[in-house]
Amino acid sequence: MNNEEAQATSTQETSNESGAAEAAVEGTNSVESAAAPADAGDTEGAVEVEAPASEEKAEENTAPVSLMEQLLNENEAASSVRRLEYGQAIEGILMYKDRDDLLVDIGTKSEGIVPQRERQSLSSEKLDEMHVGDKVLVVVVRPESGVDGEDGPILSIDKARTEVSWRKLQQQFEAGEVFEVDVVGYNKGGLMVEVEGVRGFIPASQVNALSGIGDSEENRQSQMSRLVNTKLLVKIVEVNRDRNRLILSERQAVREQREASKGRLMNELEVGQIREGVVTTLAKFGAFIDLGGVDGLVHVSELSWARIDDPKQILSVGQPVKVYILGIDQDKQKVALSIKRTQPEPWSQVTEKYHVGELVEATISQLSNFGAFARLEEGLEGLIHISELAEGRVERPGDIVKPGDKVKVRILRIEPENRRLALSLKRAAEDTTEE
Repeated sequence: MNNEEAQATSTQETSNESGAAEAAVEGTNSVESAAAPADAGDTEGAVEVEAPASEEKAEENTAPVSLMEQLLNENEAASSVRRLEYGQAIEGILMYKDRDDLLVDIGTKSEGIVPQRERQSLSSEKLDEMHVGDKVLVVVVRPESGVDGEDGPILSIDKARTEVSWRKLQQQFEAGEVFEVDVVGYNKGGLMVEVEGVRGFIPASQVNALSGIGDSEENRQSQMSRLVNTKLLVKIVEVNRDRNRLILSERQAVREQREASKGRLMNELEVGQIREGVVTTLAKFGAFIDLGGVDGLVHVSELSWARIDDPKQILSVGQPVKVYILGIDQDKQKVALSIKRTQPEPWSQVTEKYHVGELVEATISQLSNFGAFARLEEGLEGLIHISELAEGRVERPGDIVKPGDKVKVRILRIEPENRRLALSLKRAAEDTTEE
């Protein structure tokens, strides 16, 4: 090679290196088409050789191609080939597949290779569904051919699927979507979850099940361990691909979903309906029930046909219950509920189950100055007047019976319209003595 040719070649290589550096893309998250045009910087080093006018026609027809022209032609062809970088995400076209490798056209001189180790996340079913000509998203893990028998760039479908997952998570974050995730573990600060193959984190303060359990670290850890292998409804509050950071919240997701469904549910509710709900809060005056987006109140007087002093006697937080819709206030968004009205009223069936003169078992429920009340069943109580407690004069009912005592009583009178039962203890005792 003469000095002019060497100088031209050196100039060309220097220019090519400069153009390639200017064409480098910062980051690895952008998807490029396999048919993308070459960077302009790749052609800056091309040297144009102008043949003498008198020889133009002859060279076109008969002149052999010189070494310089061969180099220039190779450089021109190379300038149209994509330059690869590690971590670059590219959408290519599947050209060939077998059990070991996939060949993907990504716009380089030779097809890229997806070895088996770089497609572990691809199930055999998914692989069978892939066909030659399909578009495939891959990530470059080795830009150049190697000495290990692999003749093209090495690509990864596993890393590409992770990239797709991050892009989908970004879209879900921007759209404010609410979705389910699998809880896979926990630590002192909260729950670890998996979303589309990406690990995420739910701080303990954003987990509904951890609210209201106190400050005991042992209780928190125990509750979190029970949540492993369950699904939670969540919303993304932070996503940062560069820092590999995904933060989610169950509390926000549940709150937003409840708000979205509340208006619809309020329109669906009607007085007289029987609905299923879950106990959320207990208070002295009653219980709050979640109907699936709307909270309703069961007053303590509507909990049971029996006398209830404290809702905790018969209910617990988290307990599923059936409720009767007593009233709806659309303006105040309030719903009045009843649990006892989902069950038959004992007084409506009293004359069918009991008869005057019948001897029955009862439990002393409370005492008064004028006698003792005895419960035949839940919601059905009668009065044993002080004169019917025993033979002779009784000064105090407590001298004869105490709350909780099991006794046999005789039914003297039934007044279902007034919800009254007259009972006698001494007449039951008389009959027992006679027998």
